[in-house]
Amino acid sequence: MPKVGMHPIRREQLIRATFETIDRIGLADTTMAQVARSAGLSTGIVSHYFGDKDGLLNAAMRHILRQLRDAVAHCRAEAGDDPREQLQAIIDGNFDDTQVSGTAMRVWLTFWAASMHQPELRRLQRANDRRLYSNLCHQFRRALPLPMARQAARGLAALIDGLWLRGSLTGTEFDVSQARRLAYDYLDHLLPTRAH
Repeated sequence: MPKVGMHPIRREQLIRATFETIDRIGLADTTMAQVARSAGLSTGIVSHYFGDKDGLLNAAMRHILRQLRDAVAHCRAEAGDDPREQLQAIIDGNFDDTQVSGTAMRVWLTFWAASMHQPELRRLQRANDRRLYSNLCHQFRRALPLPMARQAARGLAALIDGLWLRGSLTGTEFDVSQARRLAYDYLDHLLPTRAH
C-alpha cells in the first residue's frame, strides 16, 4: 500500500522523468519502461498513475502548461495595472526560465509536433493559444479600438511564438533578454509612450 501523500510526489517524479527521457532520446523512442527506469520506478507504477503513454504525455503537457500559466500569473501580479505593464508581464511570463531551459524547449517542440497527430495534445495546445490571444487582446483593448486590439494581439502572439521557436532552433542558449527586447519594441510600436 503506498504511503499517504505519495500520489503527487510520484506524479511529479514521473513527469520529470518523462521530460528527461524526451530530452535525451525524443518522443518517438520514449517508452513507459524508459520513463520508469529514469525515475527509478517500475513500469507498473507508471501505468498505475497514467494508464498508457498517451496519458503520460497528456499529463506532462498539462504540467508544462501549468508552469507557463503560473509564470504569466506571477509576472502579471508583480506588474502595475497599466495595459503596457500587463502586456510586458505576459511577454516576460512566456520567456520565463521554466519555458526556455534547454529541456523545456525540446519538450515544447516535441509536444507541438505531436499535437498535429494527437487530438488531446492538439486540444491542450489550442486552449493555450486561445488563452494567450485572449489575455493579449484584453490588455490591448484597454488602449486600442477593438479591431486594432485584435490585430495587435494576433501580431504579438505570433511574435512571442516566433521568437521562442527561432530561439529553440539555434542550438545555443536562448537569449531571453534579446527576445524580450524585440517583443517590447513591437509593443512600443503599437502603444507609443506618451511624452509628459
